[in-house]
Order: sequence, then structure tokens, then C-alpha cells
Amino acid sequence: MFGPVLKGEGVTLRPPDETDPERFVVWLADTEVTRYLLRPFAVAIEQEREWFKSTGESKTTVYWIVEAEGRAIGSTGIHDIDWLNANATTGTVIGDRSAWGKGYGSKTMRLRTAYAFEQLNLHKLSSSAFMENEHSKRALQKAGYRETGVEREHLWRDGRWHDHWRCEILRSDWQRSAGRVP
Repeated sequence: MFGPVLKGEGVTLRPPDETDPERFVVWLADTEVTRYLLRPFAVAIEQEREWFKSTGESKTTVYWIVEAEGRAIGSTGIHDIDWLNANATTGTVIGDRSAWGKGYGSKTMRLRTAYAFEQLNLHKLSSSAFMENEHSKRALQKAGYRETGVEREHLWRDGRWHDHWRCEILRSDWQRSAGRVP
């Protein structure tokens, strides 16, 4: 499903519209953007439209487009929601390289995390990054995620194995850090 409009400090999360698949075709053709994605390949416009359609129909995903500086710069989502055990996996991509290094990733993650705990009543969120992706790791940590471990030589990319950094945030930890009493 597509998430509702959420306005935060310097970023807005909004549901996708019909112009977004074309942006992703361009972003996903950029090897610097896809370097650390688990989906590291370019896609055709019809594939991307189909992906957006299936994501919008999903009962275990909440997905948004990230806007900043008056334009779409990326996306974020809560995926693989396990409603019974109240946990999910999260992900964010800033596809517009001109928006890199400006803190939009961590701001997006904080806004998405608040929604997951306050509106979806989830208990835990997990995420991950390539070990060498310092920007993603730092953004996750700024949003309150804590390292849970490293999966050694877990991902194959560019002719070699890469370690996979794992992290999570519990609702109780988020409540304390956000000044909300559990």
C-alpha cells in the first residue's frame, strides 16, 4: 500500500503518482545510485510501472516517495510487515544524487519510524546496509537504529563478496529517544 502524506523537518513523504516510475528508471540506470542497493540493475519503464502497481496493492508494504527542495529525491518503505509479530524491514534510497549528503536520509528514516510505531503499532523495525556504505549506516544510527551484527561475505557485487551490516530499532527505544513515555 502507499502511505499517507507525512510532513517532517525538511522532507515530505507522499504516495507515488504516475510520474514517479520514470524517475526511477533514470535513477536505477545510475550505477552510483544502485551501488549499494539489493536491486542493483536498471529497469525498463514497464517493469517499474508494474513494480509500483504491485507495491500499491501489497498488504505487507507501506511505500512513499521522498520529497525535499520541492522535488522528488528518492523513496522509503516499510516492507515484509509481519502483523502477528509486529515487526518489519525498512529501506530508503535517495536516487537524486544532488540531494546526497544533506541529511535527507536520516530525516526520512525518523519520519518513517514514527509512522511505523505510532500508526502501524509495530514493535520492531530492522534494516541493513553494505558494510562499506557509511552514509546509510550513519543515517540509520542517527534515526535511532542500533547495530545487531554483521553477516560476513553475504552479498556478491562487483566480482567480490561484501559484508552486510544489520541493525534494528525497538519501539521502546524509539519512545525513550523521542521523549515519548512507553
